[in-house]
Amino acid sequence: MDNSKLHFLAKTADILVKELDSFDLVKELKEVLATYIELKDLNIYVFDPNTSTLRNYAQNWCVIDEVLHSDLKESIYSAYENIHGNDFVLNNKAYKLPQNISEISLKIESLFMPIVKNGMVFGTIELEFNEDTSVDMGFLFLMKIFGAQISLKLQNIVLNEQSQINVEFHDSMKNIAKLIETQYELNYIVPLIGEMLDRFISDHLIYVFLKQDEEFKLVWPKSCNDERVFEAIKQLDTDYNYILTNDDKIGAFPLLTEEEISGCIVARSMIEKLSKRDIDYLEQLTRQAAATINRANTYSTILQYATLDALTNLNNRRQFETRLGQEISITKRQNNPLCAMMIDIDFFKGVNDTHGHAAGDEVLRKVASIIKEHLRESDIPARYGGEEFAVLLPYTHIEEAKIVGERLRKAVENTPITINQETVDEKQINVTISMGVAEFNRVESGEALFERADKALYEAKKNGRNQVRTA
Repeated sequence: MDNSKLHFLAKTADILVKELDSFDLVKELKEVLATYIELKDLNIYVFDPNTSTLRNYAQNWCVIDEVLHSDLKESIYSAYENIHGNDFVLNNKAYKLPQNISEISLKIESLFMPIVKNGMVFGTIELEFNEDTSVDMGFLFLMKIFGAQISLKLQNIVLNEQSQINVEFHDSMKNIAKLIETQYELNYIVPLIGEMLDRFISDHLIYVFLKQDEEFKLVWPKSCNDERVFEAIKQLDTDYNYILTNDDKIGAFPLLTEEEISGCIVARSMIEKLSKRDIDYLEQLTRQAAATINRANTYSTILQYATLDALTNLNNRRQFETRLGQEISITKRQNNPLCAMMIDIDFFKGVNDTHGHAAGDEVLRKVASIIKEHLRESDIPARYGGEEFAVLLPYTHIEEAKIVGERLRKAVENTPITINQETVDEKQINVTISMGVAEFNRVESGEALFERADKALYEAKKNGRNQVRTA
């Protein structure tokens, strides 16, 4: 082998040991080959068995079906098929090297070389040459060595990427399982599950639905405008592991708890079909998510009596402080608005003094019922202590919170409360509430947020009660 060939192979080896991204690797290989022969282009295509497509390595693994003209695409697929069992596809014809180097000159326009692992072809290297380029047998033998060098590099790259995917998959499984160690509220853990799946299945849009009153309600993310997603969900059944649309771009995976569908996870691809690998990962992740949700429901049932106020059936203060920490974390992570309310029943001591503590308890129960009735499911009300109530309003700006506050205030003011129901002295009374509202400013703590809401409540009481003040 002459010095020029050895020099070329040494330069190629130097390139292949570098830590280069895919684009730069192909660019440098093309440049070094162009110093040896007139070259128009160099491309590397790797076969993806999950989608049965060829992907362009230099172009971020994009599927060539989506970006190339049909004639060019067909010629590449044809070369890939014909390269099996041969050394090259030369000018669109399969070719095997002879045993000995002979003095033969060939005109060449295109050359495809196999990318091989353990004797199996898993891709091809395409070389395009300038017009009137001629090569000899020595060049073809050199290209066989060149192709073998690239094959080794690609084997390591593909193996490393698959290993990284496997690590990320097991991390996702573990993290979903660990959620129940610290949280059991579905409103908190389901968005986290959605975010974990979205990070892992990054090529597709992920939606998480929970079943409520026999209907699937989207709980993560905030919206879905593709009607095909909802059509796929309607077909879910406990007899099927998952549902795919006809184009294989949308998959619905049921969340099964106690042999019933409690929700589902949907993956939607914008470009490619869901691959067999994607489906396998999503099936396993969905089963893990279902197990976590099932345990959360069980824990929630067990703990609800320790977290609810016995008189009003609202969150107690301890549970409210836990939920406050959760909502602050979600708000910071998702950059959503969050408001807090502090509510106080006006002249409540007078109710107890005049009508007795039983009447006071009935007033607390009724006011709590009105508060709960006029809030959304996502809002978090609590009995904060005595005659005070606290409310968290996720995804709510201060102007909206004030409207909610006024609606609550009027509802309480206009609702007669029946007291002394067990005696002939049964009567109805009306009470009013004062309220302070504050919006989270993203740099303060949850305690500081409620301190500002409490100061606004103080202003409402100082200025005549039965009103809403904003911090």
